[in-house]
Order: sequence, then structure tokens, then C-alpha cells
Amino acid sequence: MKFTYSIEDLSEIADKILENCHSKILLFYGEMGVGKTTLIKELSKKLGVVESISSPTFSIVNEYQAQGGKIYHFDFYRLENEVEALDIGLEDYLYSGHWVFVEWPEKIVSFLPENCTGIQLDKNQNGTRSLNIMPMKH
Repeated sequence: MKFTYSIEDLSEIADKILENCHSKILLFYGEMGVGKTTLIKELSKKLGVVESISSPTFSIVNEYQAQGGKIYHFDFYRLENEVEALDIGLEDYLYSGHWVFVEWPEKIVSFLPENCTGIQLDKNQNGTRSLNIMPMKH
């Protein structure tokens, strides 16, 4: 399912993602600066997070309280190897039943559950973004 949006449409796009995701594990693909964290912030707000949301680039994972559960937001950009992900207990997070948002999931492919929702983000020349929501089978 593909969408094109601008920053003004962020709330509507977050709704579309939540309506069309195939699991609570969302994998965000896209270049640096394409808007992955911005989109995750909007999704988290939609799920009831009231605290400040920031990128976990240095901490690797941030945890937020949402309505009816938690959200785990991972950023694996700085990950040196997959073993580091195991060291922080990645599998416990992935199988927790809570929402899990993963930036740079290509760095942990071996550990991803079978059913996830992939979200590919691309920047268009006119400043808009293209988004593709797809079921992922690993």
C-alpha cells in the first residue's frame, strides 16, 4: 500500500499506517534524514504517548507508556554487529506483545520475527515523502 505525503499530512499518514499494519512490529526503512523518527513520534502520539519522544540513536532503545501497553523504539544505526542487539535483550522486546518500532532493521535481520510490517520511506524531489506499507516474512 503506497502513499505520498507532506509534513502537514503526518497525522493522517500515521492513521493509515495503524489501520494497515499487519503486526505490532513496524520496521522502518529509508535513508538518513527521510523522516523515520518524525513518523514514529506521530505514531506514538496516536497510540497515547504523552511524554517527549526522541530518537534512541545513542541509547539504542527508548521505552514509552502508551494506552494499553508500551512502545519500544529502536534505532540500530550505530550497531556494530547483531550480537550487540542480543546483549540488550532484543528478543524479549520483539516477543513482548507490545508495539515495537525499529529504525535500521536491516542490521538485525536474523532476529526479526516471521511476521512484521515493513515501512519504506523515500524522499521525493519536491520535498514530499513516499511511503510503502508491506507485510514482511523472514
